[in-house]
Amino acid sequence: MSIFNRFSLDGRVALVTGGGRGLGFEMARALAEAGAHVVLTGRTAGTLDKAVAAIAKTGGKSEAAAFDVADIDAGRAVVADIRKTHSRLDILINNVGARDRRPLAAFDDREILDLIRTDLLSAISLSRDAAEIMKERGHGRLIAVTSIIGDMAMPGDAVYPVAKQGMTGLVRSLAVEYGAFGVTSNAIAPGMFATETNAALSENPDMIAFARRRVPLERWGRPEEIAGAALFLASDAASFVNGHVLTVDGGMSVRM
Repeated sequence: MSIFNRFSLDGRVALVTGGGRGLGFEMARALAEAGAHVVLTGRTAGTLDKAVAAIAKTGGKSEAAAFDVADIDAGRAVVADIRKTHSRLDILINNVGARDRRPLAAFDDREILDLIRTDLLSAISLSRDAAEIMKERGHGRLIAVTSIIGDMAMPGDAVYPVAKQGMTGLVRSLAVEYGAFGVTSNAIAPGMFATETNAALSENPDMIAFARRRVPLERWGRPEEIAGAALFLASDAASFVNGHVLTVDGGMSVRM
Protein backbone atom coordinates (compact mmCIF):
# COMPACT_ATOMS: atom_id res chain seq x y z
CA MET A 1 0.00 0.00 0.00
CA SER A 2 1.39 3.39 -0.97
CA ILE A 3 1.72 6.08 1.67
CA PHE A 4 -0.98 8.10 -0.07
CA ASN A 5 -3.42 5.19 0.09
CA ARG A 6 -2.84 4.94 3.83
CA PHE A 7 -4.59 8.30 4.17
CA SER A 8 -7.74 6.95 2.51
CA LEU A 9 -10.85 6.63 4.68
CA ASP A 10 -13.01 4.91 2.06
CA GLY A 11 -15.87 2.98 3.62
CA ARG A 12 -15.36 4.33 7.12
CA VAL A 13 -17.89 6.13 9.30
CA ALA A 14 -16.93 9.11 11.44
CA LEU A 15 -18.68 11.16 14.11
CA VAL A 16 -17.52 14.75 14.62
CA THR A 17 -19.07 16.76 17.44
CA GLY A 18 -19.40 20.47 16.76
CA GLY A 19 -18.99 19.69 13.07
CA GLY A 20 -21.20 22.45 11.75
CA ARG A 21 -18.64 25.22 11.76
CA GLY A 22 -15.13 26.26 12.72
CA LEU A 23 -12.48 23.66 13.40
CA GLY A 24 -15.06 20.90 13.63
CA PHE A 25 -16.33 21.59 10.13
CA GLU A 26 -12.83 21.71 8.65
CA MET A 27 -11.95 18.37 10.23
CA ALA A 28 -15.23 16.83 9.08
CA ARG A 29 -14.72 18.10 5.55
CA ALA A 30 -11.22 16.61 5.45
CA LEU A 31 -12.48 13.20 6.56
CA ALA A 32 -15.27 13.32 3.98
CA GLU A 33 -12.85 14.28 1.20
CA ALA A 34 -10.74 11.28 2.19
CA GLY A 35 -13.76 9.00 1.69
CA ALA A 36 -15.45 8.73 5.08
CA HIS A 37 -19.16 9.11 5.69
CA VAL A 38 -19.27 11.79 8.39
CA VAL A 39 -22.00 12.37 10.95
CA LEU A 40 -21.92 16.03 12.00
CA THR A 41 -23.35 17.05 15.34
CA GLY A 42 -24.22 20.42 16.85
CA ARG A 43 -27.07 22.20 18.58
CA THR A 44 -28.39 24.09 15.54
CA ALA A 45 -29.99 22.04 12.76
CA GLY A 46 -29.76 24.87 10.22
CA THR A 47 -26.00 25.23 10.69
CA LEU A 48 -25.53 21.49 10.30
CA ASP A 49 -27.65 21.40 7.14
CA LYS A 50 -25.45 24.09 5.58
CA ALA A 51 -22.34 22.11 6.50
CA VAL A 52 -23.75 18.93 4.97
CA ALA A 53 -24.54 20.85 1.78
CA ALA A 54 -21.02 22.33 1.66
CA ILE A 55 -19.47 18.88 2.03
CA ALA A 56 -21.75 17.50 -0.69
CA LYS A 57 -20.49 20.18 -3.11
CA THR A 58 -17.00 18.67 -2.86
CA GLY A 59 -18.33 15.15 -3.42
CA GLY A 60 -18.23 14.15 0.25
CA LYS A 61 -20.83 12.16 2.16
CA SER A 62 -22.24 13.40 5.45
CA GLU A 63 -25.37 13.67 7.54
CA ALA A 64 -26.54 15.81 10.45
CA ALA A 65 -27.49 14.81 13.98
CA ALA A 66 -28.59 17.83 15.98
CA PHE A 67 -28.19 17.54 19.76
CA ASP A 68 -26.42 19.21 22.67
CA VAL A 69 -23.42 17.19 23.86
CA ALA A 70 -24.25 18.26 27.42
CA ASP A 71 -27.26 15.95 27.09
CA ILE A 72 -25.42 12.68 27.76
CA ASP A 73 -28.45 10.50 26.99
CA ALA A 74 -28.93 12.20 23.62
CA GLY A 75 -25.30 11.54 22.75
CA ARG A 76 -25.60 7.88 23.63
CA ALA A 77 -28.72 7.67 21.44
CA VAL A 78 -26.87 9.17 18.47
CA VAL A 79 -24.05 6.63 18.78
CA ALA A 80 -26.59 3.82 19.04
CA ASP A 81 -28.37 5.11 15.94
CA ILE A 82 -25.10 5.21 13.99
CA ARG A 83 -24.47 1.61 14.97
CA LYS A 84 -27.96 0.61 13.87
CA THR A 85 -27.86 2.53 10.59
CA HIS A 86 -24.27 1.99 9.48
CA SER A 87 -23.27 -1.12 11.48
CA ARG A 88 -19.99 0.54 12.36
CA LEU A 89 -18.28 3.61 13.77
CA ASP A 90 -14.61 3.93 12.87
CA ILE A 91 -13.67 7.47 13.91
CA LEU A 92 -14.81 9.74 16.72
CA ILE A 93 -13.65 13.35 17.03
CA ASN A 94 -14.69 14.97 20.30
CA ASN A 95 -14.41 18.58 19.24
CA VAL A 96 -17.04 20.52 21.21
CA GLY A 97 -15.76 22.84 23.91
CA ALA A 98 -17.49 25.65 25.80
CA ARG A 99 -15.49 28.45 27.40
CA ASP A 100 -16.39 31.04 30.00
CA ARG A 101 -13.60 33.52 30.73
CA ARG A 102 -14.21 34.56 34.33
CA PRO A 103 -12.27 34.35 37.60
CA LEU A 104 -12.95 31.14 39.50
CA ALA A 105 -14.62 33.05 42.36
CA ALA A 106 -17.26 34.30 39.90
CA PHE A 107 -18.53 30.75 39.23
CA ASP A 108 -21.02 28.88 41.33
CA ASP A 109 -20.86 25.08 41.53
CA ARG A 110 -23.66 24.56 39.02
CA GLU A 111 -21.90 26.68 36.39
CA ILE A 112 -18.67 24.75 36.90
CA LEU A 113 -20.46 21.42 36.55
CA ASP A 114 -22.25 22.60 33.39
CA LEU A 115 -18.94 23.46 31.74
CA ILE A 116 -17.32 20.20 32.82
CA ARG A 117 -20.32 18.27 31.50
CA THR A 118 -20.01 19.93 28.09
CA ASP A 119 -16.24 19.93 27.80
CA LEU A 120 -15.30 16.63 29.45
CA LEU A 121 -18.11 14.34 30.57
CA SER A 122 -19.66 14.32 27.10
CA ALA A 123 -16.35 13.18 25.61
CA ILE A 124 -15.97 10.43 28.21
CA SER A 125 -19.45 9.09 27.45
CA LEU A 126 -19.15 9.26 23.66
CA SER A 127 -15.67 7.72 23.73
CA ARG A 128 -16.83 4.84 25.90
CA ASP A 129 -19.71 3.94 23.60
CA ALA A 130 -17.76 4.48 20.37
CA ALA A 131 -14.77 2.48 21.61
CA GLU A 132 -16.94 -0.55 22.33
CA ILE A 133 -18.19 -0.53 18.72
CA MET A 134 -14.64 -0.13 17.42
CA LYS A 135 -13.40 -2.90 19.71
CA GLU A 136 -15.75 -5.37 18.06
CA ARG A 137 -14.25 -4.61 14.64
CA GLY A 138 -10.66 -4.56 15.88
CA HIS A 139 -10.02 -1.08 14.51
CA GLY A 140 -10.86 2.49 15.44
CA ARG A 141 -9.66 6.04 15.96
CA LEU A 142 -10.56 8.14 18.99
CA ILE A 143 -9.51 11.78 18.62
CA ALA A 144 -10.05 14.56 21.14
CA VAL A 145 -9.59 18.27 20.53
CA THR A 146 -7.92 19.63 23.63
CA SER A 147 -6.03 22.94 23.71
CA ILE A 148 -2.60 24.32 24.46
CA ILE A 149 -4.42 26.03 27.33
CA GLY A 150 -4.54 22.62 29.02
CA ASP A 151 -0.83 23.08 29.78
CA MET A 152 -0.87 26.84 30.27
CA ALA A 153 -2.86 29.28 32.35
CA MET A 154 -3.98 32.87 32.51
CA PRO A 155 -6.03 34.92 34.99
CA GLY A 156 -9.77 34.84 34.57
CA ASP A 157 -9.93 31.53 32.70
CA ALA A 158 -9.96 28.84 35.36
CA VAL A 159 -12.44 26.11 34.38
CA TYR A 160 -11.64 25.59 30.68
CA PRO A 161 -8.00 24.52 31.24
CA VAL A 162 -9.15 22.04 33.88
CA ALA A 163 -11.51 20.38 31.40
CA LYS A 164 -8.90 20.34 28.64
CA GLN A 165 -6.30 18.78 30.91
CA GLY A 166 -8.93 16.19 31.78
CA MET A 167 -9.32 15.47 28.07
CA THR A 168 -5.60 14.78 27.83
CA GLY A 169 -5.88 12.31 30.68
CA LEU A 170 -8.85 10.69 28.97
CA VAL A 171 -6.96 10.30 25.71
CA ARG A 172 -4.03 8.60 27.41
CA SER A 173 -6.25 6.31 29.45
CA LEU A 174 -8.19 5.24 26.36
CA ALA A 175 -4.92 4.62 24.51
CA VAL A 176 -3.90 2.11 27.16
CA GLU A 177 -7.32 0.53 27.65
CA TYR A 178 -8.22 -0.02 24.00
CA GLY A 179 -4.88 -0.21 22.20
CA ALA A 180 -4.80 -4.01 22.34
CA PHE A 181 -8.06 -4.05 20.36
CA GLY A 182 -6.69 -2.00 17.47
CA VAL A 183 -8.25 1.25 18.70
CA THR A 184 -5.90 4.21 18.99
CA SER A 185 -6.57 7.35 21.02
CA ASN A 186 -4.89 10.68 20.37
CA ALA A 187 -5.52 14.40 20.74
CA ILE A 188 -5.06 17.61 18.80
CA ALA A 189 -4.15 20.69 20.84
CA PRO A 190 -4.92 23.83 18.82
CA GLY A 191 -3.51 27.24 19.54
CA MET A 192 -4.96 30.54 18.33
CA PHE A 193 -7.33 29.92 15.41
CA ALA A 194 -9.42 32.56 13.66
CA THR A 195 -12.73 30.71 13.80
CA GLU A 196 -16.18 32.27 13.81
CA THR A 197 -16.26 31.99 17.59
CA ASN A 198 -12.97 33.86 17.89
CA ALA A 199 -13.78 36.48 15.24
CA ALA A 200 -13.90 39.41 17.66
CA LEU A 201 -10.54 38.43 19.15
CA SER A 202 -8.76 37.55 15.91
CA GLU A 203 -9.79 40.86 14.34
CA ASN A 204 -8.80 42.92 17.38
CA PRO A 205 -5.61 44.93 16.63
CA ASP A 206 -4.22 44.18 20.09
CA MET A 207 -4.72 40.44 19.62
CA ILE A 208 -3.22 40.57 16.13
CA ALA A 209 -0.18 42.22 17.66
CA PHE A 210 -0.18 39.61 20.45
CA ALA A 211 -0.07 36.81 17.88
CA ARG A 212 2.84 38.47 16.12
CA ARG A 213 4.75 38.58 19.40
CA ARG A 214 3.88 35.15 20.76
CA VAL A 215 3.42 32.90 17.72
CA PRO A 216 6.63 32.18 15.77
CA LEU A 217 4.60 32.19 12.54
CA GLU A 218 3.41 35.64 13.62
CA ARG A 219 -0.29 35.15 12.92
CA TRP A 220 -3.50 33.42 13.93
CA GLY A 221 -4.13 29.98 12.46
CA ARG A 222 -6.62 29.54 9.64
CA PRO A 223 -9.38 27.00 10.45
CA GLU A 224 -8.50 24.79 7.49
CA GLU A 225 -5.00 24.37 8.91
CA ILE A 226 -6.36 21.92 11.49
CA ALA A 227 -7.58 19.50 8.81
CA GLY A 228 -4.29 17.73 8.08
CA ALA A 229 -3.73 16.81 11.71
CA ALA A 230 -7.21 15.30 11.98
CA LEU A 231 -6.88 13.33 8.76
CA PHE A 232 -3.49 11.97 9.79
CA LEU A 233 -4.67 10.76 13.19
CA ALA A 234 -7.85 9.29 11.69
CA SER A 235 -6.01 7.36 8.98
CA ASP A 236 -3.89 4.22 8.74
CA ALA A 237 -0.89 6.50 8.29
CA ALA A 238 -1.08 6.98 12.08
CA SER A 239 -1.53 3.28 12.90
CA PHE A 240 1.30 3.27 15.48
CA VAL A 241 0.52 6.66 17.00
CA ASN A 242 -1.29 6.14 20.29
CA GLY A 243 -1.65 8.29 23.41
CA HIS A 244 -0.14 11.33 21.68
CA VAL A 245 -1.12 15.01 21.82
CA LEU A 246 -0.39 16.69 18.49
CA THR A 247 0.05 20.43 19.04
CA VAL A 248 -1.07 22.68 16.18
CA ASP A 249 -0.29 26.21 17.34
CA GLY A 250 2.29 27.73 15.00
CA GLY A 251 4.94 27.20 17.67
CA MET A 252 3.29 29.35 20.35
CA SER A 253 3.69 26.82 23.17
CA VAL A 254 7.45 26.43 22.67
CA ARG A 255 8.36 30.11 22.47
CA MET A 256 10.03 31.72 25.47
